Formats: sequence, structure tokens, C-alpha cells
Amino acid sequence: MTKFYFFCHSGLGKSTLVNTLFKSQVSRKSAGWARDEKIPKTVDIKSVSHVIEEGGVKMKLTIVDTPGFGDQINNDNCWEPISKYINEQYEKFLKEEVNITRKKRIPDTRVHCCLYFISPTGHTLRQLDLEFMKRLSHSVNIIPVIAKSDTMTVEEKQEFKQRVRKELETNGIEFYPQKEFDDDMEDKSDNDKIREAMPFAVVGSDKEYQVNGKRVLGRKTAWGIVEVENPNHCEFAQLRDFLIRSHLQDLKEVTHNIHYETYRAKRLNENGGLHPICDTQESNL
Repeated sequence: MTKFYFFCHSGLGKSTLVNTLFKSQVSRKSAGWARDEKIPKTVDIKSVSHVIEEGGVKMKLTIVDTPGFGDQINNDNCWEPISKYINEQYEKFLKEEVNITRKKRIPDTRVHCCLYFISPTGHTLRQLDLEFMKRLSHSVNIIPVIAKSDTMTVEEKQEFKQRVRKELETNGIEFYPQKEFDDDMEDKSDNDKIREAMPFAVVGSDKEYQVNGKRVLGRKTAWGIVEVENPNHCEFAQLRDFLIRSHLQDLKEVTHNIHYETYRAKRLNENGGLHPICDTQESNL
């Protein structure tokens, strides 16, 4: 199972984009509210599992959401419940690992990817954006995306992307795919192209329109239809391919080999480490 986490403050079209990515009403179900019901502004963590099919292969994904992230009057330390949740999943996996009679296949609830939605201001990142990504970049794979990118011109988009990358670098924030984890020159070459394209500028929509005789997902504007899956209009198709096809396995491997191992080493060094759990002590996780 692969688990994705999505963050942004309200009004950036996160729910629509998530539903478009996975071609289902995933976000609505995960939040547990009806379509016309107002979502409370809290940092409660909501999740839902969903099966998608790619190339005849079925994959089970879990989508995790915090409907009110960044919407409080005081957003100090609003990342703490999220960091706590990510670490709790590592702890569950670790406790299963140290069981004397552990399962042949340990249930994996760890978060493999965090999509962070950036407001298309065209200016600079908010302090909350920088603080959140800085705090969590060492425990989860961060992928920044620019939401509602059709509100910017092509030139504004490119300038904003460059500015965001510069700010992330200046603040020591590493996003996935991290340079130090490139396996070889071919891997580095492919990932360099992805890093240069980040943050992906995306548009989401669950509405279809007729364009040149075809039904396409898009957003209707005064200038025409912004086609969600048209690479000349936005980078949605590139993001989806990156997440679900080309880098899905690598996201899981980096989570296990880097982020989880870092957590595991820290825990095992604390107070002499975790002791093996026998059947009578085993927690019901």
C-alpha cells in the first residue's frame, strides 16, 4: 500500500486536484462530509483507501488529508499534529519489526509522499510554507506543487517556479527527488530534468468539455478551456505520471531506506533501544 499526504490552506482546489489525480471522489470520501456540507477548519487528520488501476495493475493507495491546515488565526506549530502522525506510522512499523513472532508481511501505513500545495501568488512563499516544509522534509518525501496555475501567464509561471526553487534552496529545504539519493548518472540525468521542472504547476477539474470533437477534463475561462491533461496548458499529466508510474516504487524505497531508517536508528539509540515484543506483550496495532 502507498500512502500520500496532501497539504494547503483552503481555496487552492486541493480536493478537486486529488479527485482528478485518482479519477474518483477520493477527497470527499476521505474528509467524510457530503458534497454540500461545510468542512470544519481544524487540523484533524482524515484518510481513505482507494484502489486505482494503471496498465492493468491494481494499486491500493491511502490518501491522508488535513482539511483545515493553515486556516487557523494562529498557525504556530500547526505542523506538529502532522509530524506526530508521520512518526506514529514509523513507530507502528518498528514495533511490528521487533516482534519475536512478526508477520511475514508487516502492514505498511507509513506516509510515502507529501504533496504541498503552493498558492499561485507569483511573489514569494509564505513563512508557513517554508516552516512546514523545513520541519517535515527530513521525515517524509516533500513534493511542492503550484495550485491553480492557470491564474498566471506562462512567463509568470516560470519566474515563480524559479523563485520558489531558490527560496527552498536558500532555506535548506530538500524536496523529492533528493540529489544525494540519485543512484547513477542516468538516474541523476532523469531526476535533474524533474527537479528543474519543479514545483509542478497544475490545474484540477472534475468537469468535462467538448474540445475539437473530444471530451476533456478542463476549466472554462473567458479565453477558452484550460485542458487539465494537455501538457501545453499545465503539468498535471507530468505530476500524475511522476507519482503513479515512474517514481512510485522509488518513493517507497526512499521512505523505507532513508526516512524510516533515520527514525529507527534514533529510536533504537534511545534508552537502550526497543526490546523484542513477545506474543503476550504484543500491542493490537
